[in-house]
Amino acid sequence: MNSDKIKQGIARTPHRGLLYAAGVSKKNINSPFIGIASSFSDLVPGHIGMRDLERQIEKGIHSGGGQAFVFGVPAVCDGIAMGHSGMQYSLPSRDLIADCVETVAAAHQLDGLVLLSNCDKITPGMLIAALRLNIPTIIVTAGPMLDGVCQHQKLTMIKGSFEAVGQYRAGIIDEQKLHELEENSCPSAGACQGLYTANTMACLT
Repeated sequence: MNSDKIKQGIARTPHRGLLYAAGVSKKNINSPFIGIASSFSDLVPGHIGMRDLERQIEKGIHSGGGQAFVFGVPAVCDGIAMGHSGMQYSLPSRDLIADCVETVAAAHQLDGLVLLSNCDKITPGMLIAALRLNIPTIIVTAGPMLDGVCQHQKLTMIKGSFEAVGQYRAGIIDEQKLHELEENSCPSAGACQGLYTANTMACLT
């Protein structure tokens, strides 16, 4: 196992001491070390439900005889970053995510990974890291957002917000209707509805 490099032999006494401090039991010190790279964030709708998924993945790893370690990676919501200087950070975040996953996994000699992902640049970034590391890896996506409904009209983020702005500016809808669409277009956690980058990458992955 890769992790033998940090836990086997007399010279690794300090390493084992630190692993015990991190909560690894003496029983589990010889188990495969499996990282859970989670892009959980309260800022990104596609990621706000990941805490529950992290716990279930941990249970699965431990049930299978592994030792799980959760670590975080950044996530940018392209929809929130759009239309202002924040969009300059979206594409570069893909490489930042790849670097974060690779750095943690390689520095700690992990034996495998579960990559908990969603949204446009996060899934590609995690795939890049998995290819670089070449260790057993499973990717779990947090799934798509539910469609919204407003006065029996089916909504998506595009139809209920971006297109609604155009309709308001063209005088097709009034400000009250605009706010109703805004408040109902994104009703749940998940990646934006539709086969845009996030859900397309999830399907391909």
